Amino acid sequence: MSRSRHPERHRSSHVAWLRAAVLGANDGIISTACLILGIAAASADRNELLIAGIAGLVAGAMSMAAGEYVSVSSQSDAESADLAVEELELKEDPDAEHRELTAIYTSRGVTPELASQVAQQLMSHNALDAHAQDELGIREETRARPLQAAVVSACSFSAGAALPLLTTLFSPTAYIFTLIPLTSLVFLVVLGSLAAYVGAAPIKRAAWRVGFWGILAMAITFGIGKLFGAVI
Repeated sequence: MSRSRHPERHRSSHVAWLRAAVLGANDGIISTACLILGIAAASADRNELLIAGIAGLVAGAMSMAAGEYVSVSSQSDAESADLAVEELELKEDPDAEHRELTAIYTSRGVTPELASQVAQQLMSHNALDAHAQDELGIREETRARPLQAAVVSACSFSAGAALPLLTTLFSPTAYIFTLIPLTSLVFLVVLGSLAAYVGAAPIKRAAWRVGFWGILAMAITFGIGKLFGAVI
């Protein structure tokens, strides 16, 4: 009887895009909801709220994209520099690099003889890739991708910011102060729960965490708008 085979599912390959997407959407919801509530507390009408919200969406999306691009580009530059150094060392002293890789495998419990053989075979196949993965911890599936991170952040921020904007557009003016925090809280909890599910993290803890900080941010911004009659 043959053993049933099933593909293993690991979550680490989702980390990069998940982080950028969740951060962008979460920031879009909170910042736009806070902006709208702060201005609404200063007795602005619906048109002013929508204009401010749209401006916040565009500015926030561009800021997220630029910030993520710069941040991930720095990581990408560091990875490229490390790989360039490793490539030079492989050309200048391949024997030393072989011993280095052997020592890595030995430290993981492989016998020295077998570790030397494994290192030799991997270096014969692709020496730079072997050292990138086992010495530097750089893998192709987790390499920094600045443009991808920027696009994901901008799109996710826009999607998140659109939710309180739509609530403002379709809500009766008298209920904006109630519906904006309520719907934003629901969006944040759903987002936090989804991110936790995809990342195999505790769902309740993630939902509570994002909901608490979202409500706190909206309450503070509303209080500032009420106190000073303007958003600071």
